[in-house]
Amino acid sequence: MNKINSLADLKKKRDELQSTLRLRVDGENAENLIQIKVAMATCGIAAGAKQVMEVLINECGKRNIPAVVTQTGCMGYCYAEPTIEVKKPGSEPIVFGYVTPMKAEEVVSKYIVNNELLEGIIPVNYESIDNK
Repeated sequence: MNKINSLADLKKKRDELQSTLRLRVDGENAENLIQIKVAMATCGIAAGAKQVMEVLINECGKRNIPAVVTQTGCMGYCYAEPTIEVKKPGSEPIVFGYVTPMKAEEVVSKYIVNNELLEGIIPVNYESIDNK
């Protein structure tokens, strides 16, 4: 953590923390926001999911993206950890695997901002209970 040496440093730190808090508090209105879930089971954490989540929160905050970044348990893709699920309002969720902090930045800048699909998408191989 950087030392706070001036009032400007303190204000900057306050703004950063409020941005992070806003991303979490907006979870109550999640259906109208971009939802990003980071798999944080043991295997995800061991593979670097905490760092990925931190990058996602920071990137969404810097770009003022209306998103909620949360953690979830195992998504069942242990072989591809860290994994994240991104759901845009009105769209089906997309799961990305092998997400590094650099890949997390790409997901934000390319997929979330520009709707570009990236490598690393894990195909959904299950059927919803609603379809039965």
